[in-house]
Amino acid sequence: MTSCPETPASAGLTAAAVALQGLCPRCGARTLFAGLVAFAPKCRACGLDYAGFNVGDGPAAFLIFIVGGIVTASAMAVELAYEPPFWLHILLWFPLAGILTLGLLRLAKGLLLTLEYRNRAREGRIVPGE
Repeated sequence: MTSCPETPASAGLTAAAVALQGLCPRCGARTLFAGLVAFAPKCRACGLDYAGFNVGDGPAAFLIFIVGGIVTASAMAVELAYEPPFWLHILLWFPLAGILTLGLLRLAKGLLLTLEYRNRAREGRIVPGE
């Protein structure tokens, strides 16, 4: 493990650029993801524990609305313009919805983790006596 500088290497990049490239929000190494959408347990370069961040189901919930809106609007536009058979709608929109969801899920999860890190967001704690 190496020590990390006070100013991370990814500080000059936008949170979306860090997420899109799969960079560690602390050191800028390309270690954020272990798979297509699964986070690595920790950064191999600086040791930042990714499990300590609570990304949860937030990205998936947002994507349901975003991808659902895109696919529904597109399906309605195609139906009104061309009136294709129903089976063609199924062949077009189910794969598109899956591809958009998987493609955007990686970006959304990385973005949320990066923003949590940069804003030092943590779970709320109740302090007795306050």
